[in-house]
Amino acid sequence: MDVPVYAWLAVLAAIIAMLAIDLFAHRRAHVIGVREALGWSVVWVLSGISFGIVVWSTWGAEYGQQYFAGYLIEKSLAVDNVFVWAIIFAAFAVPREYQHRVLFLGVLGALVFRGIFIAAGAALIENFAWILYVFAAFLILTGIQMLRTRNEHAHPERSRVLRLFRRFVPMTDAYYGQRFLVRRAGVVVATPLLAVLALVEVTDIVFAVDSIPAIFAVTSEPFLVFTANAFAILGLRAMYFLLADLIHRFIYLKVGLALVLVWVGAKMALLDVLYIPTTVSLVVVATIIAASIAASLVATRGQGRRAVQAGPAGAFRSATAEELAEAEPLLRRRRAATPEVAAHEEAPHDRMPR
Repeated sequence: MDVPVYAWLAVLAAIIAMLAIDLFAHRRAHVIGVREALGWSVVWVLSGISFGIVVWSTWGAEYGQQYFAGYLIEKSLAVDNVFVWAIIFAAFAVPREYQHRVLFLGVLGALVFRGIFIAAGAALIENFAWILYVFAAFLILTGIQMLRTRNEHAHPERSRVLRLFRRFVPMTDAYYGQRFLVRRAGVVVATPLLAVLALVEVTDIVFAVDSIPAIFAVTSEPFLVFTANAFAILGLRAMYFLLADLIHRFIYLKVGLALVLVWVGAKMALLDVLYIPTTVSLVVVATIIAASIAASLVATRGQGRRAVQAGPAGAFRSATAEELAEAEPLLRRRRAATPEVAAHEEAPHDRMPR
């Protein structure tokens, strides 16, 4: 697949533009409702599909199908991210109006980290072809493990990341709006929102360890791997606000995701023995995901939306009006850093330099 430099630059520019539009549209903290989330979800999905059509028309049907297969895999695996995010937000009692800012920065970090992982994966495959078999074994074992632990849930309050964060980073127990850092009594401290962002970033890195090898099973083209990841990730925030209160209904989705991982792992392992067309792989993945979602919705019909429940990670609250008023500017002039320094600098000098 011959991808000119301007195509990479155009894709990166489009991603930056879409992120800027999203940030501008949500510049003020507010609760994102189902209707707004649905609208943005449609926008992001149409963006991903439109790009796939461009790939299909520019580079041919085979690469177009590879892109759509990768996009579908990444989009499906992303639902697991949504569930974990919902648990993290519930455990930290994050007000809904602040959640978009965390997810925006989380997605921004995910794009960077996944770009690094994709570059590293492509380099490994280029220089060590046998690494594909390692990826295959890893995906199959991960799928089996997911089947065995499908009824287990994440526990943010027990996370090692949270323990390390609290050990090395001084943190307040109150949310100061959308701020991640505040200055109190001259000391810069983190708000719980920064701890949540750290957990979200680490969670995506963990999920990327599964999803990146999975997409390499359907395409070895770095351009397609990156773009499929990028367009799938860009819609994660809207997907979260749309599905967070419905996660309890997708009871068989993890079974479907596990089967997808086993399927793509087996496809990768048999690469030198049995060629499976991309069309077949795309149909199999779509069928598995559709069947698991349909079975889940049928089994849980009649159930409405409800918030995710999670064990508390601490007694977090919103800062009072007095605390907000007492919060000092995070950035201030050095000369006013302490009263002593300020007084010394303002006092007249009775010595002349020699």
